[in-house]
Amino acid sequence: MGKRLEEVLMGTSPAARRPVKKKNVSREVAFAAFWRFSSHRKSLTDYERLHQIRVGFPADLIQVVRLAFDLQDCHLEALLNASMSTLERRRREHKNLDPVASERLDRIATLSRLAEAIFETQVTATQWMSAPNKALGGTAPIMLCETEIGAKQVRRILQALEWGGAA
Repeated sequence: MGKRLEEVLMGTSPAARRPVKKKNVSREVAFAAFWRFSSHRKSLTDYERLHQIRVGFPADLIQVVRLAFDLQDCHLEALLNASMSTLERRRREHKNLDPVASERLDRIATLSRLAEAIFETQVTATQWMSAPNKALGGTAPIMLCETEIGAKQVRRILQALEWGGAA
């Protein structure tokens, strides 16, 4: 199942675009799938990333992000600017996410890679992205990926941590 999920997220196999049942995807599988997705993003050109954002990411990525970052439905709705019923319908109907949600997921992947480079492990990076941060007004960094301005704040904190300065 992990391979099928990876194919769905990378868009490599149209036949693999079947829905992934929530019950069957463990947090470990989702975690690994998210980091494969994130790592794959860095190999793309900006043009390729933009094209994929416009086309939209597979809706199965919603469950992966939810589990990997331990997000509640209300946080996922705010982050992706869509109700859970809409997100679930897209997944069920094998439709891609809209460009807004896809851009936000791309932003999460990009910032997660930066956090991984600084914290040196995917687990620590994921935990940092998910935890409320005083320097960000008590907001979890992942939730600031809703906007580019929020993402800049997260980058600023990560860069301060990298250089050993105060955030």
